[in-house]
Amino acid sequence: MRFTNLFAPTAKEAPKDALLPSHIYLVRGGFVSQIGAGIYNFLPLGKIVLDKIRTIVKEELDKAGCQEVQLGFVTPTELWKESGRYAKFGKELLRFKDRKNNEFVLGPTHEEAMVDLVRNRLKSYKQLPLNLYQINTKFRDEARPRYGLLRGREFLMKDGYSFHEDEEDLKREYALMEQTYSRILERLGLDFRVVEADSGAIGGSGSRELMVLADNGEDDIIVCSGCDYAANIEAAKRQAVSVPDGDVEMQAGTFHTPDITTIEALSDFFKIDAYYFVKAVAKKAIYEEEEKIVLFFLRGSDELQEVKAQNTCGALELEDVSSEELEAAGMVVGFIGPHNQSVDCYFDDSLKKASSLICGANKKDYHDIGVSFENEEFDYHDITSVNAGDRCVACGSALEITKGIEVGHIFQLGTAYSEALGATFLDRNGKSKPLVMGTYGIGVSRLVAVMIEQHHDEKGCLWTDATTPFKFDIVISSIKDEEQVSFATSLYEQMQEENISVLLDDRNERFGFKMGDFELLGFPYAIIVGKGLKEGEVQLGHRATLEKETIHKDEIFEKIKGL
Repeated sequence: MRFTNLFAPTAKEAPKDALLPSHIYLVRGGFVSQIGAGIYNFLPLGKIVLDKIRTIVKEELDKAGCQEVQLGFVTPTELWKESGRYAKFGKELLRFKDRKNNEFVLGPTHEEAMVDLVRNRLKSYKQLPLNLYQINTKFRDEARPRYGLLRGREFLMKDGYSFHEDEEDLKREYALMEQTYSRILERLGLDFRVVEADSGAIGGSGSRELMVLADNGEDDIIVCSGCDYAANIEAAKRQAVSVPDGDVEMQAGTFHTPDITTIEALSDFFKIDAYYFVKAVAKKAIYEEEEKIVLFFLRGSDELQEVKAQNTCGALELEDVSSEELEAAGMVVGFIGPHNQSVDCYFDDSLKKASSLICGANKKDYHDIGVSFENEEFDYHDITSVNAGDRCVACGSALEITKGIEVGHIFQLGTAYSEALGATFLDRNGKSKPLVMGTYGIGVSRLVAVMIEQHHDEKGCLWTDATTPFKFDIVISSIKDEEQVSFATSLYEQMQEENISVLLDDRNERFGFKMGDFELLGFPYAIIVGKGLKEGEVQLGHRATLEKETIHKDEIFEKIKGL
């Protein structure tokens, strides 16, 4: 490709709302352009990258035995109502009606549509297992689309769905898809971790995310310093926290604590570590048909993890609740205790069988001390946040927190969708059973941005060999120098004959302007044809290091082939 023929409108200024390197450089480099909130057009350079990523994804999936299909972008609402997700998915599900008043949704994911495709077609265990996938446009009506391709409303996604006769075979495919996704990210040249995750609106018994490590990642990832354990902070687990040094003895009773309502103040007042206090966190749980106040109890030294808490009580979302609302419900703000409550209460696992505790007495200015839960049948769950320095559940080493960007998510769905939509098969004994399912997603257009989040510098993009639009950029220093033009053009044609990925910058622009574009666009190598040509020399520029090496013009083609 000649640069004079390439539609790549580069710009000096970044978009006003661009905060992340990928958003800045992809727009400035003319890879993408915004057409609406969270909606982007791919220009020629961006489309080359997108197609390269798509090809790698497809190659690895096909190698793993998956089969590609293409489902409609638009899905009838009835399927979403059959599965029960129509209300659960919330406002991110864009609904609309056609001219005949039939209601549809723009698919954010296609579990329902894929089950509908196979039900009544997969009739026997002899047809199983089956793994179908598509690489297709999705739409989620994000409330706050931002960060360019990383948090858009319209995006290109690979979503795959597997069907099995039992859980054992599902787990085999689940492991295979984890390996397949890992190979995709390895081929793209990304540094990533596979982490335990929350299943969210998709559901299922277990899920894992593939997280690309990046300083600007939206997700906090817990990683172990001693083994390969890793988890999204929303799903991370830890070993039981060690009891603080020093014996604590309390006689059971009620203690006057005037105007002392925080864990920190109580700890100072009693001269006891926050570990021994029971913290009450009140939330308003939002359900399909109602909303109500729920209470979460955990140790004073811990913090509530809201996704865990939301999953525990089964709410669509959790909201903060005001003091006035708590008082109206008969609670004493600042002194809420676990006993005699008229609302749903959930307790952290760390409080199970615990003793020597201090908690609210449900009476203004009073706390109960010497409380024991040894004989209490409370509803216990893991609802605390894991912090840096906590101990790994797998090996006991210290846990650390890093940042990551989710690019893939795999789920063990089980039979939730097949039961809801009536997708059954005849097993080996001739009995009708629901299909056992897995689902596997990877963000193809998101990966375009993720490549830059992990590979960039202060000048622009740094594409890997697997994703770069062009591997070599021949830069003609002066388009008015016939010798430079002739040599560069001859080299360009020679490289094209060898199917070497090359761009010829034949624009009538300043040399500095052209090199600025080379640095912004991030192709791995520049072949600079300039004044040194009179002495038989050209330069090879390395984008990753910004270093240049001088090479004799007769040796440059062999050097290129070696690269």
